[in-house]
Amino acid sequence: MKVIAHRGNKNVAPENTLVAFESAARAGADMIETDIYPCATGEIVIMHDDDVSGTTNGIGNITELSFKDISSLDAGVKFAPAYAGQRVPTLQQLLDFYQRYPTLELLLEFKGIWSDADAKRVADAVFAAGIQNRIVVESFYPQTVAALQKVAPDLPRGLLVEPDTLAQIIAAHGDPIKLCHELGATYLNPGMEVLNADSEFIQRAHNAGLGVMVWTANQPEQWEMLLANGVEAACTDRPEFLAGWLAGRL
Repeated sequence: MKVIAHRGNKNVAPENTLVAFESAARAGADMIETDIYPCATGEIVIMHDDDVSGTTNGIGNITELSFKDISSLDAGVKFAPAYAGQRVPTLQQLLDFYQRYPTLELLLEFKGIWSDADAKRVADAVFAAGIQNRIVVESFYPQTVAALQKVAPDLPRGLLVEPDTLAQIIAAHGDPIKLCHELGATYLNPGMEVLNADSEFIQRAHNAGLGVMVWTANQPEQWEMLLANGVEAACTDRPEFLAGWLAGRL
């Protein structure tokens, strides 16, 4: 079971910053999960929330702010004064970071609905960086997974689900596994809340030939259940603890 660091090592450093990614790599994570948006001027930046006020000293929606505005924000000071001066990374800075870690993998979440053209820009950058064999792209939005299927069919894709979006998928498509096959998705990635409500979810996905990456699992009893059920990877806010726990199981 691979260890995925959720937004980097977010308990140690400000989430979705280069220093959080560095900390995750050093903590023994196999993979880093992070999130991307296009900003108002088209540049692709790393952030989880659509409102920059959650993690920076700015205000406003990331899709309505220019790159000049976003690049001036402090993405570290809210976490701790020692991290003042950390910036919102760009996709290119993230890909440059990956050149220093040739075995580290990337789980890249596309936030919101992406056009084919914008999805292709990301895919082209991934191939230019040469990390296409160690990335999984994912989204909660079937439209975005479909765009990625169209413009980058060779990139492994995942469909994210949590209780509300799972209910929407079932209402619109009938079966999330069937939808994954239609989208050419390799993974069906549930939140822990989905598994708490449906103990057979992992087995059904595996029986259908899909991989499963679960988020966000922070407790040993959760890790025990996921390992016993053969999930491919667990996304956690505690990558160093999960890495150590798994090492102790060898």
